[in-house]
Amino acid sequence: MRQYIYGRNTVLEALKGNKPVYQVYLMKNVKDDKIIGLAKMKNVKVNIITQKNVLKDLVGQVVHQGIVAQIDGYGYYSIDEILKSIPKNKQPLLVMLDGLEDPHNLGAILRTCDAIEVDGVIIGKNRSVALTSTVAKVSTGAIDYVKVAQVTNLSRTLDDLKKQGFWVVGCDLNNSQDYRAIDYNMPIVIVIGSEGFGISRLVKQHCDMNVVLPMTGHVTSLNASVATAVILYQVYNSRHPFK
Repeated sequence: MRQYIYGRNTVLEALKGNKPVYQVYLMKNVKDDKIIGLAKMKNVKVNIITQKNVLKDLVGQVVHQGIVAQIDGYGYYSIDEILKSIPKNKQPLLVMLDGLEDPHNLGAILRTCDAIEVDGVIIGKNRSVALTSTVAKVSTGAIDYVKVAQVTNLSRTLDDLKKQGFWVVGCDLNNSQDYRAIDYNMPIVIVIGSEGFGISRLVKQHCDMNVVLPMTGHVTSLNASVATAVILYQVYNSRHPFK
């Protein structure tokens, strides 16, 4: 099923990639030679729009920057496809999102995952955000490069991954240690819970260890995407120490 994406960076990355782009819509006052040039190079029709409500009808009341494109809907990878794509000389790193519902958080997480070459992101099919145009916009194109698997049962998926040598690290307050105390030089799944309820009970039972980010201020928690970024960069630091 086709869908619409919006925003300059999102559309630009789509045109740069291998994913088919069927049409591009530009507001008349938007002068973007790069997008127009790429569209012409790929024989993608560019529609010049004079009325704002046309784009609103396509993508809703969002900040589209006067740029919209029609593409195939975002597809998902299987866990096996993700694992087979990991280079043999690379220490595997996966991120599992347990009940994450905010598309802005998912988009920001995908952006960080692309920055440090996370091998794949795992989300649930139920009560979880999917790959939407908002996720694409916030990810600024990272959605086209980070492999995402959508699974029915997160706990069973963790069981299967542990049998293949993965260690599961949950971001949770209970029985936890400082996130900087872990040596992340092993195949790892980082588990991040939902914005309001954290990691679910069944998924928590499959975590080999829990980590916590020190909080010395007045607030008691960080945004899910911020916490994910901090932990992932600690993984990067552990695996690539500064010299």
